[in-house]
Amino acid sequence: MMKPVKPGEILLEEYLIPLGISQNALGRALGVSPRAINEIVLGRRSITPEMSMKLGKFFEQTSEFWFRVQSNCDFRDLRKRERALTAKVRPLALLKAA
Repeated sequence: MMKPVKPGEILLEEYLIPLGISQNALGRALGVSPRAINEIVLGRRSITPEMSMKLGKFFEQTSEFWFRVQSNCDFRDLRKRERALTAKVRPLALLKAA
């Protein structure tokens, strides 16, 4: 099974490297610290809605693209804990039957 791709990997492998843009240059262009970009690339920081807007404008894309990339990753990670998260949830049908 392939390891799921994180948003920072997409940013690095599909955008920064092919376009020859350093993390430092991207940070400066977005008005954020280069460390913030590095933490996204390393998977230590999520792409926030605000960062999605900045990335969208910089790469001339919709901000929703980056938001969806992060949301899909977050939901995939959440699925791993679904049973524990929903263990105490009673479905509507059981609530109506009570």
